[in-house]
Amino acid sequence: MDATTAYTSSTWGTAAERWERAGRFFAAKDYLTAAGLLDGLVREFPEQDAARLLLARSYYHSARLGRAEAELRALLDRDPADAYAHLLLGRTLERQGRAAEAGPYLRIAELWGVTA
Repeated sequence: MDATTAYTSSTWGTAAERWERAGRFFAAKDYLTAAGLLDGLVREFPEQDAARLLLARSYYHSARLGRAEAELRALLDRDPADAYAHLLLGRTLERQGRAAEAGPYLRIAELWGVTA
């Protein structure tokens, strides 16, 4: 079973419990488990941008860059003014060797004061 779909509500509790657990796994640098929990949450609640951003960060830190890029683009479609999503998308593209494509996203983030 794919790690991103293995964490159902019946095995990991309510949405709130899964959100809390995902945060703990992320903080412990267990990004794959966090992504598994968050993937389910994002599928259930696609309008929850905080879960989608943490999912993108989990993918980024576990070097699943294509998935991180997809989630970040979805976030920016919903909220083009999310400076951190611009920064993380730019860094994701850089890690994929796509520096020219990353440039505009990094510049937008910098204009909004997000550089860390």
